[in-house]
Amino acid sequence: MKTMKNWLLSGLLFLMVSTAFSQGKITGTITDGQGTLPGANVAIKGTKTGVSADFDGKFSINTTVSPGELVISFIGFEPKTVKFSVAEGTTKNLGTIVLTSNSNELDEIVVTSSILDIAKDRKTPVAVSTIKASEIQERLGSQEFPEILANTPSVYVTKQGGGFGDARINIRGFDQRNIAVMINGVPVNDMENGAVYWSNWAGLSDVTSAMQVQRGLGSSKLAISSVGGTINVITRTSEMKEGGSVSTSVGNADYLKVQGSYSTGLMDNGFSASVLLSSTTGDGYVDGTKFEGKNYFIAFGYKPNDKHDLQFTFTGAPQWHHQRSFANPLSEYIKYGSNGEPNIKYNSDWGVKNGEEFSWARNFYSKPVASLNWDFKINDNTTLSSVFYGSWGRGGGTGSIGKTPFSYKTANGLVPFDEFVKYNTGQPNTIGAPLTAGADGQYLTDRRNGFTRRASINSHDWYGAVIDLNKKLSDKLILDFGIDVRTYTGYHFRNINDRLGADGYKDDRDINNRNRVLYQTYDASPDLNPFTNIKGQEKIEYNNNGYVNWLGAFTQLEYSNENLSAFFQGAVSQQGFKREDTFTYLETDPLYKTDFENILGGNVKGGVNYNISETSNVFVNSGFYSKQPFFNAVYPNNQSVVASNLVNEKVLGLEAGYGYRSRFFTANLNVYYTSWKDRYQRSSDRDIANVGGYYDFNGITEIHSGVELELNAKPLPRLSVNAMLSIGNWVYEGNVNSNRFDANNQPIDGGTSTTLYLDKVKVGDAAQNTASIGAKYEVFERVSFDANYRLAQKLYASIDPTNFSTEVNNGSLELPSYGLMDAGFSYKMLVGKDKRSSVSFRLNVNNVLDEVYISESRTNIFTTDNIDSRNPAKGTYASNNMVYDGVATGNQVFFGYGRTWNFSLRYNF
Repeated sequence: MKTMKNWLLSGLLFLMVSTAFSQGKITGTITDGQGTLPGANVAIKGTKTGVSADFDGKFSINTTVSPGELVISFIGFEPKTVKFSVAEGTTKNLGTIVLTSNSNELDEIVVTSSILDIAKDRKTPVAVSTIKASEIQERLGSQEFPEILANTPSVYVTKQGGGFGDARINIRGFDQRNIAVMINGVPVNDMENGAVYWSNWAGLSDVTSAMQVQRGLGSSKLAISSVGGTINVITRTSEMKEGGSVSTSVGNADYLKVQGSYSTGLMDNGFSASVLLSSTTGDGYVDGTKFEGKNYFIAFGYKPNDKHDLQFTFTGAPQWHHQRSFANPLSEYIKYGSNGEPNIKYNSDWGVKNGEEFSWARNFYSKPVASLNWDFKINDNTTLSSVFYGSWGRGGGTGSIGKTPFSYKTANGLVPFDEFVKYNTGQPNTIGAPLTAGADGQYLTDRRNGFTRRASINSHDWYGAVIDLNKKLSDKLILDFGIDVRTYTGYHFRNINDRLGADGYKDDRDINNRNRVLYQTYDASPDLNPFTNIKGQEKIEYNNNGYVNWLGAFTQLEYSNENLSAFFQGAVSQQGFKREDTFTYLETDPLYKTDFENILGGNVKGGVNYNISETSNVFVNSGFYSKQPFFNAVYPNNQSVVASNLVNEKVLGLEAGYGYRSRFFTANLNVYYTSWKDRYQRSSDRDIANVGGYYDFNGITEIHSGVELELNAKPLPRLSVNAMLSIGNWVYEGNVNSNRFDANNQPIDGGTSTTLYLDKVKVGDAAQNTASIGAKYEVFERVSFDANYRLAQKLYASIDPTNFSTEVNNGSLELPSYGLMDAGFSYKMLVGKDKRSSVSFRLNVNNVLDEVYISESRTNIFTTDNIDSRNPAKGTYASNNMVYDGVATGNQVFFGYGRTWNFSLRYNF
């Protein structure tokens, strides 16, 4: 019996040991569809067994369970469960497992075109941050499109006056004229002045699949103005999966947005289509900033085979909005506030006309863009990618002409438009002795008498193409070369929008047609017809056309192996500038229409990234730009004479970074240095004795350097944390010459230059130090809360030239620091067959603490300055107690928004 027990125990022990050591092996490779995901977590469901993917995204895990399930997860991606079955002692290869980003509900961001210069993690040696569609849809709410970048290192965003689409962005201290904005590989910065008007792109938030910000010179192959950085926007494609969405959003100040979209997906015949329509209306947070915007996006795709892929898109965002274009002195905000606190919504540009909101400052524009992307896979090693595009801008902005209107206000600080109508029609009014009718009984206004709302038109026709040939020379070397061609015509003139009761308007500014009386008015609303003929409109004040031709060529050589990647780029461009002026010059004058002034520019840049281990990488890059000046520097003072001291701006950039990646934590640390020499700038003259005047500066040098840190962590399965810190030191180097002009472009002070002592003065207009920290917690499945707090410090005012005419000066005015908290709540409910559809709820509250803060100042007045420079006996701002939060109340400022909210409901099917 004892022997039998021993045999039984031995057999049982043998079975237990055999079971314990009976194993199979599971292998595979984890990617995001474009590259591998080193450090991804692989665990056997129901056990404590887990491993991490290696540098190549490969994993190998032993299992005593069969069949079973693997749970694969990686920060920033949706977890994925994969079933397996493996026989004892064998190995099962699951092949490639693709994870989907959990910050991209639009999915299917597949960058196949070499036109799109998208930086790749742990490969492209540039400082980069990427924001996906769901974050934009979830957190942007009723904010402006660039505000989604507010928590990105070295980015400063302000709403300026607060009108719809009037936000602006700075990166590393450079304004958006020197930040390249690309949409699907198409450059969109204005070809005359580099500007980007976000009101023309208000619909981007609806159609963006992903947005990537490359700080510094970036990785774009084109010779573009990426001094501060490059914003790459990738929009929806017609090959998105079949389905669509409808949504609505409401918010404070009667904000209402409705949107609908549908995509067919790629059909069996190779065709695909996608369409999106939306409408946004509201009264505006700032008083007198009512707006209305539309958006349309239409895309068609055709993929006949694996060699050819054609994508056509047509998108536009026609809009009109009232603005707060004038930055009032702080004293005015306080005057129309209460209990010594400013009315941050105060706007001196608007009033009531016939019982309805009416504003001097009304912006209206429609800028549709059509593009055709063609990707041709010539063979396994060669691809030709092209984009052909056209843009037709129609619109402008309104303002006043005639008597200076801003000295007349109602008791609550508004514009008395009804009184202006009375004045223009000879009736008794509160303004003064009214207009007198002429011998024919007509009441006529002109540029000095009466009140008229005119429109300054800035329209254009723009065509271009970018063609890139991508050749794989070997497994490690890729060569690109291509061309970038563009042609642009800008139409600039003024017309009459509203005569405010007068019968006509007298204009004597056209040298070829003096003393005209004009009766035609033109609507200040966007025209949906992009080919509207504007040449035949009656014009006042000025009428000139700007022509810009661009011919560029570029090349890039890229090397990569398991641990090392490097690139070298070179680009050259010739810009030709031509001016036609039918008002200033006689038709017989050679300056009536100039020849092209051709200027050569270009850049070289390169960088290296080295992956030290599966978790760490370092990179360095450098580049030099010879950047052509803008149109108004080529033809200064709105004249057709080429500037005598015309030189290219010179930009030198250096950057280095360290990156760390793990399953639970990512970090990016960057340092940068940018030297910008021979910069040209024009600034408005704030002197009331020179209304409409300006300053021209030549030979400006700026040095921008700093440190950036970006962190993301997932310490708990339901908790994610993000943070960033950027510390900048942006200063002028050396002194600058300044020339002053009046509104008629005539030199003041005898045409002599004034030396401005700017050496070591801080560069203004953006916060040099920023920081933020945020967290998102999923309380229950698909129910989450998030909050974020960001801080802005070392925010300096724009420079007032009159304050730097002597070596002894106060430097740049530092504005008060401020911190803002935003918060949100999200709930996503799965519905429909197989739970494939969803209903999402989102509540955003911005500036939760209702912080009152100055976001920018257009003047540089200190509390120790005299309130009247011509009469020092009146004392200083400080001695007269004309100070708010440490700032002299004579400064012309814009306040940021107080607390705002919006709620959205979205159905995806």
